[in-house]
Order: sequence, then C-alpha cells, then structure tokens
Amino acid sequence: MRTLGELLREGRQELAQCRIENGEADAWYLLEYVCGIDKNYYFMHTDDIIEEAKEEQYRLLVGQRSRHVPLQYLTYTAYFMGLSFCVNEHVLIPRQDTEILVETILERIPEGARVLDLCTGSGCIVISLLKYGRGLQGTGSDISGKALETAGKNAAQNGVNPRFIKSDLFENIEGCYDVIVSNPPYIRTDVIPTLMDEVRLHEPLLALDGKDDGLYFYRQIIRKAGQYLEENGMLAFEIGFDQGEALTELLCDAGYRDVQIIRDLGGRNRVALGKKCSKRRE
Repeated sequence: MRTLGELLREGRQELAQCRIENGEADAWYLLEYVCGIDKNYYFMHTDDIIEEAKEEQYRLLVGQRSRHVPLQYLTYTAYFMGLSFCVNEHVLIPRQDTEILVETILERIPEGARVLDLCTGSGCIVISLLKYGRGLQGTGSDISGKALETAGKNAAQNGVNPRFIKSDLFENIEGCYDVIVSNPPYIRTDVIPTLMDEVRLHEPLLALDGKDDGLYFYRQIIRKAGQYLEENGMLAFEIGFDQGEALTELLCDAGYRDVQIIRDLGGRNRVALGKKCSKRRE
C-alpha cells in the first residue's frame, strides 16, 4: 500500500526513466484522474493511504504512458478553445495550433452563417465555432463512423447541436455553405515514420496521411468545394508549416480570390483561406 505522495513520486520516476516528455506533469494528471483530486487536496493529504484498486489503476496508466500512449487517450479528455472534449484512438487529439484556424474563421464569419467542417474527427472545430459564433449552423462530416460517434458526444457535452454526416469528403454532402473548413490529413507518407511515438503509434493513420506530397486532400477539397459554397463563401484549411506556397497556388489556380496564409504565434504558416469568385472555374 502506498500513500498519495509515494505513488506520485514513483510515477514521476518511471516516466522520467522512460524519457517521457512532460513526464512529471503527466504523472500528476494521471493521479488527479484516477483519484478525482486537485492539488489543494493532494497537499493536505499527501500521507493518506491510497485505495488498492486506485493504486493498481494508476500503475497501469503510468505503464501505458511509459510506452508512449498519449495522456489524452488515457484520461479520455483534451482541451481546445477552453472547452473539454472526449478523445479516443478513433480521433486526433485536438491541438492548440488548430485554434488559430477557429479564431481566424470567427473573425470573419457573418452571423447566422452555415458552416461545413470536413474531416471533423472529434468535432472540435465545428463545435467551437457553434459555441463561440453568433447563431451559426454547423455540419461536420467524416469518413469514420467511430469518429462521428465521438463528435456527437462532444457536441452534447458542450451544449451545441451540429449535424453530423458520414461522408468521404463531399460524397454525401448536400446544399451550400457560407464557410467550408477542414483540417485534413496533410502529413507526407514518408514523414509519418519520423513522427513522435505518441503520434505515429497511437493516433489514427487515416487522419494523418496526406499521401505522397501531403496535398492530396487539399486538391480533392479545392476541386469540388465551389459546388457547395455560396457566392463569396470562404474555404479555410489548417496547413503544415511548409505548405503555404503550395496552398496559395492551389487556391489561386482554382479561381479563389483574397487568398491568405495566416501564421501562428510562432510565425509558422498555419491557415490558408480564400473566397469563392462568382465565376469560379469548376
């Protein structure tokens, strides 16, 4: 039997030995998750003996984290735009980088606009837009039924009601939208083996692999998006840091106007957007 303090120290030591990035913090978050405590409680009860079942659960989770299972998949929780999202192995873990995409759209979207989020995954983009936008109507689509189940739970958890559609990009999409947004798979196939173990071994490959040059899904979406955008509607993407020039060319060649590349706080390319022209080529 271990006290809370002893168990936390052991968890930190194990993660440090396994060279887990942010292991000290992760050991605490797992203890907080298993025991349902906060730091105030911990510091007042450091010498309390922990229940055997909770000790076993904690050791199991620390062992999984030491094998590079992401913390968010162990606690089933990730935070995005100040909101809590359920995550699992069927969806990408929402990242702070993607908040730049949501914020960019919120700055430009009119009240009551209709939004389509392609490759919605956990639903974090469309849910955040509906939560913080003014009277928006949202639809999220994904090829993965399991991802859509997770997105539906997240919508209910955050008090919004987008429509979710199982669709391979535009396959089952109908109607027109004021904004089409997507964070599609954009990592080159040959780069995936070089990613962190947490990503390479545990996040869904389907949501990562952008084919040979990382641009496959951008091309597919740009080619068809005009059929589903209102006049002057906006197409917006999250992009990789080295994809700004390629996306500018793809959008301009397809007839989009006011094409912009937005940088994140670190000065890296993060968002590409353009507006549909009234005489856009299809």
